[in-house]
Amino acid sequence: MRALTWQGRRTVSVDTVDDPRVEQPTDAIIKVSSTNICGSDLHLYELLGAFMEPGDVLGHEAMGVVEEVGTEVGDLAVGDRVVVPFQISCGHCWMCDRSLYTQCETTQVREQGSGAALFGYSKLYGQVAGGQAEYLRVPQAQFTHVKVPPGPPDDRFIYLSDVLPTAQQAVAYADVPDGGTLVVLGLGPIGDMACRLAAHGGLTPNRTVGRVIGVDRVPERLARARARGIETVDLREHGDDLADLLRDWTEGRGPDAVIDAVGMEAHGSPVAGLVQRAAGMLPGAVAEPLISHAGVDRMAALYAAIDIVRRGGTVSVIGVYGGMVDPMPMMTMFDKQVQLRMGQANVKRWVGELLPLLTDADPLGVDDFATHRLPLAEAPHAYDIFQRKADGAVKVILKP
Repeated sequence: MRALTWQGRRTVSVDTVDDPRVEQPTDAIIKVSSTNICGSDLHLYELLGAFMEPGDVLGHEAMGVVEEVGTEVGDLAVGDRVVVPFQISCGHCWMCDRSLYTQCETTQVREQGSGAALFGYSKLYGQVAGGQAEYLRVPQAQFTHVKVPPGPPDDRFIYLSDVLPTAQQAVAYADVPDGGTLVVLGLGPIGDMACRLAAHGGLTPNRTVGRVIGVDRVPERLARARARGIETVDLREHGDDLADLLRDWTEGRGPDAVIDAVGMEAHGSPVAGLVQRAAGMLPGAVAEPLISHAGVDRMAALYAAIDIVRRGGTVSVIGVYGGMVDPMPMMTMFDKQVQLRMGQANVKRWVGELLPLLTDADPLGVDDFATHRLPLAEAPHAYDIFQRKADGAVKVILKP
């Protein structure tokens, strides 16, 4: 089959690789119909290459049709149309029983000290072949799938693999009080969808977000948010006075909650950025322990969130971080009584709440959420423009 493989820093290629096969009774093989590029994939493309090996198949946002099943996949059957969550979880262990699917005890990558295995996401998360390919092997397929109906195009459902549940968890963790103000830092796919979900309302019983404000510096991303009725702040104009501006907009207090949808590759933090880039260019055998035990992130977005949020407010971190020695402003956090919640999204925890929103009315705008739809053969170009934020690339769907 054809698949997108990692070959080195900022180098990916579409190659012929072995077809996946059923290896365990709980496996299924999916013929992929659509597969997305995620912002997290760019971390592998740019910074976390030390944990990759040439030939690793990328991608963790896929959907398609079941082609083959093992003998222990429950009610999953050949011909079912499914979305594949980005994490691999069994559905019955102690963690899964508590809807903590990213911590699944059956698939935890214990040798790396990591949570549940992820598709296409390096040795840190099990080195499982990803979904930017013609076919995908799905371990623990009895639970690691979401059945969707035939008929509507893939765009209607593909975001259940990651974007929708990740954005929903970010909003839920923000715990905005009824009528309160939410600020979202970063209007990439997750931040954009978090704004849409928060503005739509109905995520928390008897509570409605009163005001949603999105912050970014990319014109196309700001324009997308404004088109959905979201207030925006352009960091090119307010990079130095963002906190003061937002306090002025919120009676001097600051917003009730802030979502950091940016993560480790934030603008700013020039010293940390230099360290990240230097580590990324080292040989894997040298860089891997360095990043694992002494890694640092560009923390500008998280520092801004802690500064911006009102006293007693909540910071919800959904942008990916990977550092091990990141300094935190503990005195400020303690003094302000900041609540901090974070973590990979527990996809199937949120699917039941999201599916009713994926109707023909399309209140979240999923049908036109993607900015680019390209054949798998053009994936290297797609990674390039997405990484550079060029050509208006916000979300890319690949078609094998």
